[in-house]
Amino acid sequence: MPVLHIILGPTAVGKSDYAVAEALRVGSPVVSCDSRQFYREMRIGTARPSEAQLAAVTHYFIADRSVTAPCSAGAYELEALALLEKLFKEHDTVVMAGGSGLYIDALCNGLDDFPEADPALRATLSRRLREEGVAALRADLRVLDPETYAVIDPANGQRIVRALEVTIATGRKYSDWKTHPAKQRPFTIVKTGLLRPRSELYARIDARVDRMLAEGLVEEARDLLPMRGLPALNTVGYKELFGYFDGAYDLSEAVRLIKRNTRHYAKKQLTWWSRDPSINWIEL
Repeated sequence: MPVLHIILGPTAVGKSDYAVAEALRVGSPVVSCDSRQFYREMRIGTARPSEAQLAAVTHYFIADRSVTAPCSAGAYELEALALLEKLFKEHDTVVMAGGSGLYIDALCNGLDDFPEADPALRATLSRRLREEGVAALRADLRVLDPETYAVIDPANGQRIVRALEVTIATGRKYSDWKTHPAKQRPFTIVKTGLLRPRSELYARIDARVDRMLAEGLVEEARDLLPMRGLPALNTVGYKELFGYFDGAYDLSEAVRLIKRNTRHYAKKQLTWWSRDPSINWIEL
């Protein structure tokens, strides 16, 4: 049976370098599983693989669509499965790399059969999100579904709205809907998780943010300002700069927030994967 080797881990840990080296070793392309690197317009802020890395091996799902054409986890599941079917005709092993836990889970296990959205309830929750802020909805979720609260991105208002919507509309916690049996895949899945000591990881995060700024992150975010309402742009590195453009704080504070929120995101990634005993963790 063919093997899908998934390289995962927190942001800035070094997944791209590791994946390219592994792909060269086994003669495989790299299939990206990053929910933001799809988008052509988000080059700098998503830490897309370098030109040298992209030239070393063929990459898929990198800058292959516009930010105006979002790719959900469900859409990614279908597109990635179709791609892997083709790739496994030529490769015994295919390397995948990414840090988006939901998208990796969608590919490996399939998505849950969540109920249809309740438009009226969603409108009410979305209004509260605008008027009261994400912290108020997060507090509700902590009471109604502490399991989801523990792993959800605290800054992702739309995902928190969805979790509350499902919980309130069905009387059943959002986390309880995520208990379906995993779908069977026609390939073996091997997961390698990359770790570094926390102080080293945080230093790498800070250095990467500084490098992004030197490469033009502020200008990239400014170009995307007219599209700031798109879900893809509710992303660390962009939303903090949008606040700077709004005059909420100066650039140095925006940089501090980007570094802090990136560290928080790395913690959330590790929390997400802590429930998966199939991951073989190695420290770089």
